[in-house]
Amino acid sequence: ALAPWLLTFLRVLQGLSAGGEFGGAVALMTEFAPPGRRGLYGAWQSFTVALGLLGGAGVAAATAMVLGEDQLADWGWRLPFLLALPLGLVALWLRVGLEETPEFRERERTAAGPSGAGVVASAVLLGVGRVMGWSAAGYTFLVVLPSYLQASLHTGVRDALLATVPANLGFAAAILPAGLLSDRVGRRPVMLTGAVLVAGLAVPLFDLLQNEGTSAVARGMATCAAGAVVGLMAGPGPALLAEMFPARVRWTGLGLAYSLSNAVFSGSAGLIITEAVHRTGNVDVPAYYAATACALSALALMKRQTGKVS
Repeated sequence: ALAPWLLTFLRVLQGLSAGGEFGGAVALMTEFAPPGRRGLYGAWQSFTVALGLLGGAGVAAATAMVLGEDQLADWGWRLPFLLALPLGLVALWLRVGLEETPEFRERERTAAGPSGAGVVASAVLLGVGRVMGWSAAGYTFLVVLPSYLQASLHTGVRDALLATVPANLGFAAAILPAGLLSDRVGRRPVMLTGAVLVAGLAVPLFDLLQNEGTSAVARGMATCAAGAVVGLMAGPGPALLAEMFPARVRWTGLGLAYSLSNAVFSGSAGLIITEAVHRTGNVDVPAYYAATACALSALALMKRQTGKVS
C-alpha cells in the first residue's frame, strides 16, 4: 500500500532536484559559449532532456513488449526505475567536478551591490510566462500522451507507450537546429513560432489521433511533428532565460522561472487533464490545455522585458 505514496514522494524529490540543477546547467553552458552561440550551447540542455525522455519512452515500450501487460503491471514497471540508478551516480560524479565560469567569477569580483528584488521578481514572472507554453505542450505531447491514449481512447499499454517514441524523436531532432536558428534570428521569434503552431494545430492533431481510420504511420508522423514543434520552444528557451538575468543572479533567476513554470504547467498537467476529461467527457481537453498555455506564452514572448536586472 505504501508503493504509490513512496513513488509519488520520489517523483516530487526528483522534480525539486531537476529544477534546482537546471539553472546551474544552463548558466554553465551559456556562459562558456563563444559569442553568437548561446542559443546552440543552451539548446544542448534541452537536447539532453529529450534524450532522457526518448530513452525513458524506449525502455518503457521495450519492457512492455517483452513482458506483456500483466507482468508489467505486476512487477515489471519497477525495472526502468532501477535501470536509472547508475545514471544518477554518473551525473553526481560529473556534478562534483564542475568549476565556476570565468564570467561569473569576474562579475562576482566587480559587482557593487545587490540586485533589485522587485526587478528580479518581474523578470522571473515574465520568464514563467514565456516558457509556460513549452512546459504545458511538452508535457502534454511527450509525457501525458500514453495515459491519455489509454484512459480516453482505450489504447493498449504497449501501443500507447510506442506512440510517445516518434513524438520524442521529433522533439529531439528539432532542438539543436532551433537553438542554432535563434542565434541568427533571435530567441523570441523562434519560440513564438512554436507557440503559435501549437495553439493552432493542437486540436486538429488530437482529432487525427481520435479518428479510428487514421493509420499507425499517420499517427506516428503527426506525433513526431507535434514533438518537433515543441522543440522550437525548447531549443532557444534555455538561452532566452539565461539572457534575462545577469551572471550574479542567473542561476537563481532562470532556475526559479523554469521550475515554477514546470511545477504549475507540467507537474499538474496529468492531474488536470485526466480529471477534466473524466468530468466533462471531452477528449479534446489536452489539446485545449496545450493550446491555451501556448497562446498565453505567445503574448508573453511578444512583450519586451522592462527594467534592468543589475
